[in-house]
Amino acid sequence: MDARLDKIFGALSNPTRRAILARLCDGEATVLELAEPFEMSQPAISRHLRVLEEAGLITRGREAQTRPCRLDPGGLEVAAEWLETYRPHWEGTFPRLDVLLGKLQALGARLGGP
Repeated sequence: MDARLDKIFGALSNPTRRAILARLCDGEATVLELAEPFEMSQPAISRHLRVLEEAGLITRGREAQTRPCRLDPGGLEVAAEWLETYRPHWEGTFPRLDVLLGKLQALGARLGGP
């Protein structure tokens, strides 16, 4: 599981790959269509696609001469499940933050601040 998460988060760490995923949210696209908004070669886009595919974030089909790319929700589900394990920690932090802010506001009022 750690190796899969490493691949997923490694793939997501690159802004070009995140932009490709955002584009694929609108539907499948070919390599040429995905390369269009970027100032990089088609082989460079293909390398990004390979990273996304190896991470399980996209799939590539084969239709005649093209290989349309599609989102594969499985990879994002794995990442979301992992992140979800931290939700109780962060939700538990908010009440403590409220207490701290209240103390800081009280201190500021005693010192003549706003």
